[in-house]
Amino acid sequence: MSKELLNALDALETEKGIKKEVVIDALEQALVSAYKRNYDKAQNVEVEFDKRKGDIKVYSVKEVVNNVFDSRLEVSLEDALEINKAYEVGDTIRFEVTPRDFGRIAAQTAKQVIMQRVREEERQMIYDQYSKYENEIVSGEVERHDSRYIYVNLGNVEAVLSKKDQVPGEVYKSHDRIKVYIYKVVDPSANNNEPEVENKDGKKRRKNRGPQVYVSRSHPDLLKRLFENEVPEIFDGTVEIKSIAREAGDRAKVAVYSAEEGVDPIGTCVGPRGERVQAIVNELNGEKMDIIEWSEDPAKYISNALNPANIVEVRFDPENERVCTVIVPDDQLSLAIGKRGQNARLAAHLTGYKIDIKSEFDMAALEANAELADEAEVSVETTEE
Repeated sequence: MSKELLNALDALETEKGIKKEVVIDALEQALVSAYKRNYDKAQNVEVEFDKRKGDIKVYSVKEVVNNVFDSRLEVSLEDALEINKAYEVGDTIRFEVTPRDFGRIAAQTAKQVIMQRVREEERQMIYDQYSKYENEIVSGEVERHDSRYIYVNLGNVEAVLSKKDQVPGEVYKSHDRIKVYIYKVVDPSANNNEPEVENKDGKKRRKNRGPQVYVSRSHPDLLKRLFENEVPEIFDGTVEIKSIAREAGDRAKVAVYSAEEGVDPIGTCVGPRGERVQAIVNELNGEKMDIIEWSEDPAKYISNALNPANIVEVRFDPENERVCTVIVPDDQLSLAIGKRGQNARLAAHLTGYKIDIKSEFDMAALEANAELADEAEVSVETTEE
């Protein structure tokens, strides 16, 4: 067993890059537990692995004391002096207690430790690989699904796509290839965060599979990465994406800006004959795309965000600079608000402003009522005088 173990450790270091010292330390600790468990021993023990011969020895460690209260943990000074005249109270002495059949237990334990270290190293390698892809787009193949997740094969790891990260209306069938956005990679030491999966009997359990990769099809940054892939000017920084508001599967608004003179950020993103933006729309299965120009002027930015509606005026609340009222032509009110309020909602999310939309008629009526209220108040005060 000694020679076989040494050969196994050498092969492990060569093929997997796992240092022998790391495995030996883990093996010695595991053998201490195995000794105590199999021989019902409670004393302090140490296991020593001979790196040259591969021999394994177990030592009982006892403290030198004047009066022995527990012979499993202590040895008298008198007995210690018989071993070596230099011993003093407080010193520790190691006594070899290696059982005759300990080789069998050691072999089993070594196999378990080596397999565990290989699994841990493989998990760490996968984590190191995919943590580099965090916040990036990758392609994967749909493998299967349960009541909570779609499982996507990314090559040597199975990523999970939760319901909140799926796009409403999209159907994910086995063997479909899809692009997903990696937004979180959990370290293999944090296995408690792994999702529960269902057994055939319907019971849930956690699968100790190492690093967990979480992916999304609905994340706004998926859209950002798609634009970077399709529009070189965004990738190199000529055009900048300032903000994204997205209701996945239905509509999205993207605010773009370019500091370089002569560069049309909207036209650049749309591309010749709309080819660039169409490629993104196709990838997202027809999700509508509004590309608007970002502006330092909040009023202009909000007006652009409410595209395709025409804006008459933007009035900001003097008490709260993040609140505004937008006035639109009477025939543009429904267009500005959008179906089920979507256009206004996306514009508010995109700009970070709370937006109240009023038609010109409604705004005139409010102002007229306010004037009448002011006149009535003045009249009352005059009468009282």
